[in-house]
Order: sequence, then C-alpha cells, then structure tokens
Amino acid sequence: MEIWEMSTKEILSLLKSREITAQEVLDSYLCRITEVEPLVRAYLEVLEPEARAEAAKVDAMLIRGEDPGILSGLPCALKDNLALKGARCTCASKILENWVAPYDATCVARLKKQGAVFLGKTNMDEFAMGSSTENSAFGPTKNPWDLERVPGGSSGGSAAAVAAGMAPLALGSDTGGSIRQPASFTGTYGLKPTYGLVSRYGLVAFASSLDQIGPFGQSVWDCALLLEAIAGYDPLDSTSSRKEPFPYTKHLESSLRGLRAGVPGEFLGFGIDPDVREGFEKILEILSDMGVIVEETSLPTLPYALDTYYVIAPSEASSNLARFDGVRYGFRASAPNLESMYQKTRGEGFGREVRRRIMLGTFALSAGYYDAYYLRAARIRTLIRRDFENAFEKFDVLLSPTTPTAAFKLGEKIEDPISMYLADVLTVPVNLAGLPALSMPAGFVITGEKGKELPWGLQIIGKPFAETTVLQVGNALEQEIGKEINDKIRDMRRDLTRTRECEPVD
Repeated sequence: MEIWEMSTKEILSLLKSREITAQEVLDSYLCRITEVEPLVRAYLEVLEPEARAEAAKVDAMLIRGEDPGILSGLPCALKDNLALKGARCTCASKILENWVAPYDATCVARLKKQGAVFLGKTNMDEFAMGSSTENSAFGPTKNPWDLERVPGGSSGGSAAAVAAGMAPLALGSDTGGSIRQPASFTGTYGLKPTYGLVSRYGLVAFASSLDQIGPFGQSVWDCALLLEAIAGYDPLDSTSSRKEPFPYTKHLESSLRGLRAGVPGEFLGFGIDPDVREGFEKILEILSDMGVIVEETSLPTLPYALDTYYVIAPSEASSNLARFDGVRYGFRASAPNLESMYQKTRGEGFGREVRRRIMLGTFALSAGYYDAYYLRAARIRTLIRRDFENAFEKFDVLLSPTTPTAAFKLGEKIEDPISMYLADVLTVPVNLAGLPALSMPAGFVITGEKGKELPWGLQIIGKPFAETTVLQVGNALEQEIGKEINDKIRDMRRDLTRTRECEPVD
C-alpha cells in the first residue's frame, strides 16, 4: 500500500514511531499529485520546495527526540483565500493573481506550530462566491468521482484534493456551505465550526459575519485533529471566542444511546432527490438502532433563510471588496484618469459572479432600500437563530441531508444563478445562526446516463460550541457505515489512476 492510500491516523502513527519520515510522506503525496492533478485540477499552486524544507525540519526534530506537534509532518492543503507568508493568495481572482501574502493567517501559523507541511494552495470559486468552483478565474476543478461533474464550492479544490488522495487534510472556508457542500459532493468529511471558534485573521473576507474556517479530512477523526490545531482565541480577530482549546480527538468515543436528534421537516421540503431522501431515512433508522431518539421537529423560519442569506452576504461582500481598487495592491488596469482606472480595474479584475454580488449588495445597502432589504434580512436572521435555539432546548443535534442532490454536471447551472444558489439551501441556515455542522459521507446514489455512483452527505448540526457532540455522533455513525464507504472511495481512486493512464489530458 502506498503512503497516500493510508488513513491519516496510520500515517501519523508511523511518523511518530519513525518508521517512515516526513520526507517520504511528502514524496508519496507529490507523486500522487503528479499522477492525477492534470485530471482533477484541484491545486492552483503546489509548493514543493517550501514543503520539502518543512518536512526536513520535522524529520530533524523527530531525530532529536523533540515533539513537532500534533500534526508531526502531515501534509495539508490550503484554500487560496488563506494567507501563507511568501505564497500567492489569489482567491482565484484575476484582481489578486500575483499578490503574495506578507504574513500567515492565524490558522496557518497554528498549523505550522503543530508540524503541518503545506502541499499547496487549492482552487476555489472567486472570492468564495459560488457553489461549484466554476467561478475560478483559473478554470474549474473537477469531481474525482465523475470528471464531468463539479466538486462543489466554494472550497471545491480542497475537497477534491482530499477525495482524490492528493492531500490527507485540507482547510477551507464556509460562508453559506462552502465546506459542507463540496464535502457532500466529493465523499469527504467537512466541518464548519461555530462562528468565532477559529480565528478569521488572514482569511480574505467575503461576508464577515458568516465566514468561518474549517477542516476537510478522510474521517471524523481527521476533522477533530485539524480543529484541535486551529481552534482557540485570537486577539487579532475581534469576533474570536475566548473558549479554551479542547482535545477533540480524545473525546470522540461515546455511546449515542439516549441522545436526541431532531429532523426539521422544512429541510425535507426543498426538492430533495428521492434517492437522497431514501438514503437519509435509512440513516435515521441506523441511528435509531444505535439508541438515538429521532423525532421530527420544525424550524418555521427556515424557508426564508436562503433569501435572507442572499441579502446579507452580498451586502457584506460589497463592503469588504471595496478595498480591491487597483491602488494599493493587486491588478491595475491602464486608464487615462483615476476614476476610469477604478472602473476598469474592478470591471476587468472581478469575474461575473463577483460583480453580480457586489451590485446586489450595494443596492441592498443603498439609501431608500436599506430598511426594505438589509434591515429586514437582519431581523429575519434573528428569528432563524431563535428557531434553532428553541429546537436545541429539546434536541442535542439536528439532522438533514447536506445537499438536495448529488453533484451536478459542469456547466449545468452556471448560466442560472438562482438554480446555483439553491444548491446551498440546506447549508446557509447554519451560517446565519453561527452554529457548528459536520457533513459526512452517508451513502451513494446512481445518477447520470453512465449510471455512476455519486456520494451524498449527512449534515449533523449542533448547539453553539458543541463540536464535541457533533463529532461524537459523526464518529459513531462512521463506525457503523464507514467500511462500505471507504471501499468505494478506494475504488474511485483506483479508477481515477486508470483514467489518467488511459486518457491523455491536454
């Protein structure tokens, strides 16, 4: 078995016992990237020289008997809206195509402190605005399960890298489902933490009251490990919580007997694919057999969440993206005067979807419309949060599919913004309420003319800062259904390798 085929826990154990070196682990993943990256295109940049230097540093520490940290040489991929000192941070946008980060994001600095080795920066929807990674200025990423389909977005590159075996771990950001939706589409595990648990310092902002950094992994344990490394108070982020760091990996094993899980009926009324719904009902039966008390519940304001999100998020984006004007950094268009330079820089530097959301947000915040749109959306957001609070008075977790369908085809929704926005209908309420939620692979549906099996994800939503409970539910369920899913993942990766051998890529 190749190193890249092993579980993260197995690799970490071998690293710490010095049966393998960080350099060997890195070599295995770099070889895998060379093998399948031309097909998937998950990375915008592979940082091989820097990664080799970091791996050598970890090996030297292990030889000296020092502890490099809880990641101890594990490779990790970073979404390209996270600052890594000395590396480009493009946000998959022409306007930042050549911008090099002069500092590390707090989460990146914490991963470095724990011995992570950064493989590279992953593709994304431009400025995290999208649900398919088709809005990238540098071309789309493809879903390893079916190269004609999207990996989801906006963190599609990070999800695809983990799914294809090109990274054991990755970081993404989640503003309205941008970790959970691609995790669902690619059969990976993705955690959106409670708002404020992970510092946003060094994350290029999309919507500041919604953005949250979180992990992708090949298991619940992987997500717990990465969260353990990056969570905690940061004085550089004014919204950072003072919650003490917690050893999540040491508290995963727990009986679910007696735990109460609510299933909001509104979640099942959003055009759920019949096969996804059938699979979801089977998962509920499995949880019931494990001793979980599963009951239906209601979140009455949930149908208004998507509309609310698409007022608040573009409004905050229009403010945050005002700084990209061609004056201080990034792309600058040639123009005869300052006003024309502003217009041409933003018109040529931003892609179509980013321009659309800036215009929507500017309109919603404009004089005469602020009360009718933004203020009303803020009030509905409060009602949505209260509905969740009321539900959590009775339930420990809430459950739903992560997405209404499995991954859709490349180009299928890109010309229909409303259809694309609906791909996030089950995930945006969690961001509006600032809650933690995990997406984990829970089954497969057969779709398309070729009859391919595609994964779908289960969403486990918890109370604020109840990541431990969410992870425990996910871990227990993984022990029940994980073997079949992991077998199919291995088959997918082998098929991907054979596809690379048989089909030349331009």
